[in-house]
Amino acid sequence: MKEFSGKNEWAIILGASSGLGLATAKKLAKHGLNLCLVYRTRRSEISAIKADYEKLVSEYKIQLIHFNVDAIKIEKRTSVLENLKEHLGETGKVKTLIHSIAKGNLKPMQSNDTPELANDDFHLTIENMAISLYDWTKDIYKNNLFANDARVLSFTSEGNTKAWSNYGAVSAAKAVLEALTRNIALEFAPHGIRANCIQAGVTDTFSMRLIPGSEALKSHALDRNPFKRLTTPEDVANVVYLLVKDEAAWITGAVIPVNGGEHLQ
Repeated sequence: MKEFSGKNEWAIILGASSGLGLATAKKLAKHGLNLCLVYRTRRSEISAIKADYEKLVSEYKIQLIHFNVDAIKIEKRTSVLENLKEHLGETGKVKTLIHSIAKGNLKPMQSNDTPELANDDFHLTIENMAISLYDWTKDIYKNNLFANDARVLSFTSEGNTKAWSNYGAVSAAKAVLEALTRNIALEFAPHGIRANCIQAGVTDTFSMRLIPGSEALKSHALDRNPFKRLTTPEDVANVVYLLVKDEAAWITGAVIPVNGGEHLQ
């Protein structure tokens, strides 16, 4: 069932070239949502990314526009939204904004051998992985692009409350992301916007593999998980889809574990 088909509704996905963002794009396209995809990658990877996107258009008959830009730069955000307006026309609206930006510093707070986490590292990480959610939400709202019942969704992790080595800046960003989500849920509710964070379990993505000690984290997750497997990007994308559906309109301001019970022990 393509319940979003024929409505001229769109999903904006920030960080849509791989991992959770790409899996979400595929899931929402399957159900008829048009896609505005924003990502930052090397030129050598663009052809493969375009091939993925072209397949979505061919298979699901959706509209899709994409941009290889730095999502936190004001002028790039403005340009993307102006371009999107042209595709929306008079009736199109943004059903959901999905934040999957994973740009941050993974440095230790103390080390004799490698560069240590510095003040600037926190600023860069929090700007990319948290504050940009608010910037995009605010600009989409100011441009009157959100649907009457819209969803703002982002991805957090168990590092929001647990300390992992080298994860200090990202952990701080996740805490800020969740705080912003709660306030977006509260202050934008009169305008029909619902906001939630998905706390994904340990997922074997490119971003995950960049974390020092990621193999140990994956092994620990497998031991803890009642189903004895890691979370997949598709597991997370399935829940994004559920939260975008009309029936999920009464869920807002929440941090929702999507981890097969990994957090239980």
